[in-house]
Amino acid sequence: MIVGFDAKRIFHNNTGLGNYGRDLVRIICQHTNINKLILYNTKPSNKDRVFKSPIISVVYPNSWLWKKFSSIWRVFALKNSIINDNPNIYHGITGEIPLGLNKTGVKSIVTIHDLIFITHPQYYSTINKFIYTLKFKYAVKNSTKIVAISEQTKKDIIKYSNVSSDKITVVYQGCNSVFKKEYSTSEKEKVKVKYNLPNQFILNVGTIQERKNALLIVKAINGTKNKLVLIGNEEAHAKKIREFITEHNLEDQVYFLKNVELKELAIIYQLATVFCYPSLCEGFGIPIIEALYSKTPVITTMGNCFPEAGGPNSFYIKPNDDKDLKLKINTLFSNPEIRQNIAKKGLDYAQNFNDDVTASNMYSVYKSIL
Repeated sequence: MIVGFDAKRIFHNNTGLGNYGRDLVRIICQHTNINKLILYNTKPSNKDRVFKSPIISVVYPNSWLWKKFSSIWRVFALKNSIINDNPNIYHGITGEIPLGLNKTGVKSIVTIHDLIFITHPQYYSTINKFIYTLKFKYAVKNSTKIVAISEQTKKDIIKYSNVSSDKITVVYQGCNSVFKKEYSTSEKEKVKVKYNLPNQFILNVGTIQERKNALLIVKAINGTKNKLVLIGNEEAHAKKIREFITEHNLEDQVYFLKNVELKELAIIYQLATVFCYPSLCEGFGIPIIEALYSKTPVITTMGNCFPEAGGPNSFYIKPNDDKDLKLKINTLFSNPEIRQNIAKKGLDYAQNFNDDVTASNMYSVYKSIL
């Protein structure tokens, strides 16, 4: 079996969709007997992020015109490269497939991560909403099969398109193996000193933007002595958070970190007392899985996809209820035995997202259309 991948974000995106693609490539190489993976990349990357395997080949635009306009190549001309390479399957892992691919005879799969641009349009510009919606509707109509990363995403696809549920299979994501390792005391101490981390703290990981709702955590620690570590790139919403911190004299309680190396991030997860993820909407919520593997108790949001990621033993809060969040944080901080129990059960639940499970489920989808 030969599978072609939309690899732009695998090579050029350091966060969500890039992580999904890189993990999927690694998992397929390590846990299936697929013969060859072809990664269609818009241009060479200056970072070496992709798993090394003899079954992987990388294909770029093959003319000066398409090299110059590689984003257009990816939409309009990529199908010509796919025809030349003749893979059994093309997998659009970021919610889109090239125009005209359905007429080439190559079977295709599209992974849909979320429909937040439809369900929560206030977080997107008018033009982005239009483009994302157009790509989504084209991809689900013209692909052979659809992979949804959660049951919530599957429900949204059915609700906002005319696609039958039989065309959609849920395949959960895993996470990088770096979060599954236990780090030594000396390694943890080195990271703790480097970032001047407190002995106990709440951790939140993700781009600091409005829908991620990190401001709720800051409000919840107001009036307490609890410390918060925010790790992620700052968008415009971060200004509101900083203004609230200044207004309520919380400068000594909130730590902003970014550009943290992956191993260091995994160690910070293990150093954290509680992981808090009060996001308002996600496709799945990989940071929750990372926390479960790190044996760190999770507090996240009720409803949406979050119970799928957090499992039955995480703590759940009502959206935008900082008093409820404060209560649950204080409960976990003051009860180490509860934290230990939640951490153990959370790790057990995380086994549902192991690499071999993801590989088996995705490989079954591939085989089902051949």
